Amino acid sequence: MKRLCLTAIGVWTVVALAGLARAQLFQPKMKKPADLIHKQEPMKVNQNLLKQATPDNTRIVVSIPKQRAYLMIEEEIVADGPVSSGKRGHESPHGHFTVMEKDPNHHSSLYGDFVDRSGRVVRAGISAHIDSAPSGTHFAGAPMKWFLRLTGEGVGMHIGILPGYPASHGCIRESVDGAKLFYDHVKVGTPVDVGDY
Repeated sequence: MKRLCLTAIGVWTVVALAGLARAQLFQPKMKKPADLIHKQEPMKVNQNLLKQATPDNTRIVVSIPKQRAYLMIEEEIVADGPVSSGKRGHESPHGHFTVMEKDPNHHSSLYGDFVDRSGRVVRAGISAHIDSAPSGTHFAGAPMKWFLRLTGEGVGMHIGILPGYPASHGCIRESVDGAKLFYDHVKVGTPVDVGDY
């Protein structure tokens, strides 16, 4: 009886290992997280056109599929920089906009952290409309440096994390150098087109 049990266990082990080997041979190999995130091309600037760019002759085009923003003079590209637009459920609005406001040190009124009196973060990554502040804390809006407001609901362009895919709550995140360059070369009223370009 003991020998029969050991033989059965041995057979089951061999069958299980064979099944595992077959599954590993015919299953697609799992990708590492780093393989799923691609590094975007850095910002490219046409220095000759940049010398001609003023807040009076520029416009912005944002390509959602390409995850790029373009500073333009008529149909010529002055600067071409990486962005991260709104993720699923928080898509960046498409359409024709104009810069409504420029704020070099803007802070979100909706997304941020709960901090205590000393400024220490107690709860990070919260929504002021959904989350309740723990006792002894207050809301501190996320920094949105070099902010260009596009909608009355608060969507704009600003410095942010660029993971290589849409990841924001609707805003169009830019690189540090890109956000500053765009900010410096537009004005309130500058046209901005966002869409499938």
